[in-house]
Amino acid sequence: MRKLLILLLLPFICNANPTEDSFHEFIEAHWQHMLKSNPLAATQRGDKRYNHLLPDVSLPAQKRLYEQNKGFLEQLNEIDRSQLNALDQVNYDLLRWLIEEQIGEFELGTYRVPLTTFSSFFTGSIRTMSNAAFNNESDYVAYIERITKLPKYFEQNIDNMRSGLKSGFTQPKIVIEGVIPVAKAQIYDDPKNSALYGPLNKFPAGISQKRQEELRKKAEEAISSYANGAFENLYQFLKEEYLPQTRESFGAYQMSNGKNYYAHQIKRYVTSTDKTAEEIHEVGLSEVARIKREMQELIDELEFEGSFDDFVHYLRTEPSFYAKTEVDLLKHASYIAKRIDHRMPGFFGTLPRLPYGIEPVPSEIAPNYTTAAYWPATSGGSKGGTYVVNTYQLDQRPLYELVALTLHESVPGHHHQNAMSQELENVPKFRQRLYLSAFGEGWGLYSEKLGIEMDVYQTPYEHFGRLSYEMWRACRLVIDTGIHAKGWTRQEGIDFLANNTSLSLANVRAEVDRYISWPGQALSYKLGELKMWEFRRFAEKSLGADFDIREFHDAILQNGALPMELLENQIKQFVNEQ
Repeated sequence: MRKLLILLLLPFICNANPTEDSFHEFIEAHWQHMLKSNPLAATQRGDKRYNHLLPDVSLPAQKRLYEQNKGFLEQLNEIDRSQLNALDQVNYDLLRWLIEEQIGEFELGTYRVPLTTFSSFFTGSIRTMSNAAFNNESDYVAYIERITKLPKYFEQNIDNMRSGLKSGFTQPKIVIEGVIPVAKAQIYDDPKNSALYGPLNKFPAGISQKRQEELRKKAEEAISSYANGAFENLYQFLKEEYLPQTRESFGAYQMSNGKNYYAHQIKRYVTSTDKTAEEIHEVGLSEVARIKREMQELIDELEFEGSFDDFVHYLRTEPSFYAKTEVDLLKHASYIAKRIDHRMPGFFGTLPRLPYGIEPVPSEIAPNYTTAAYWPATSGGSKGGTYVVNTYQLDQRPLYELVALTLHESVPGHHHQNAMSQELENVPKFRQRLYLSAFGEGWGLYSEKLGIEMDVYQTPYEHFGRLSYEMWRACRLVIDTGIHAKGWTRQEGIDFLANNTSLSLANVRAEVDRYISWPGQALSYKLGELKMWEFRRFAEKSLGADFDIREFHDAILQNGALPMELLENQIKQFVNEQ
């Protein structure tokens, strides 16, 4: 019997690939290390083992992680890529890219600036913590324990920012002036008003009323004693210590080692180009000129009497283009989203199971936040993805831009792409929920233009809003490189964006400050989108009458986020298979 079993298994034993086995073990070891070293990332992915912890971002911990990543890279180099199957070769290339990126981040010391006008260590941690899955009593116990660890986590980030002050690697004053009120707004006299208290408002079945009250009391105490203390300490540091010493300049090139830092940021966010900042600047100017011509053609079709500036002034001041209440704005966005949902099957062969909703941007961050965003769902959580719409200053939120915005942030943009990534099957876990800016934002901007084919835009003004949004992203190429490589001032950036788009002036200022605080990220939208259309034109030309838009879109998204160079290889493979 034993000999017979061996004979039956022999073909499988002979076909075993020790290189693939070794690589799979490596992937799992790296994955477990990532989860352990970043408890917030583990929470986002539905792994509850570390829900009572926050990341250790102290300098000794950063150094340990750096050495461990170099060790992982050495191990990866020992694996013969040529012996792997096609799927594992993609896994290999992607994992190498990610590890090398982490190594580069530490070598440049980016941990010294853990906040921008768009995101920060404190807003990100609060959102991840409060959006975790709460299914039983132990989830709440771990959550409350995690709140008590906020002071240490905040202090470590403050120490890193102090290191940045000493080494000349900081955010500009104008950025910190906008961040300070956000930090202060997180200090609550009544802890029940804190976002951290949100999970305590409703408990799952199985927890007694008495125990619920005990947990609520503990949470209130933790928020009052620990969270408030952490935010008070951060507020005082930003106001009294960091702001007076941080730089007056705006460009990354003006920081210590700033030129190398900006070159790295371009590589990190664009993922596909070796273009210099100067070359990207010229691409931006060319795109601005092209889109400006299309905008003028639309103005001429409307038979508007006046100049381009007059038309933009009309859009910014005409009351009918603006919602009268926050609820009206959210309802309008919701209606647009459902119209897009209705058209999705005609353009995608695979649709995700995960739903999404629409909510206002939280009031404490709204004044300094962008016009809208997408917040991915936590794996195993109680909510789907969230398309957040900024309802602050309604006179600065034009309805004619809302169609393009919704296409970008919900479907077929960020929600569709993120949900597809989260539901990937037969891939390593590190590829699920992976986000790369050029892929994600390039897809979002591609989705805005795809809305034309989906017949979502209903009025010439909505079409102008789309063009304005495309112009906005083209302007980013010019402004980001202008500020961080060519010596532009903040006002030059504001003027360029205001003069070339119909964006409200409040949005213009918020956007330029975002580019100042987050070098390179703004480049990913337009450069990523240009790549998406390049891939589509290649597929259409190669396949001719056999080109299927649904199959092409599925091919773009079926592997989750990839650097543009790897995505290009996948699209060539898709065309060859067709």
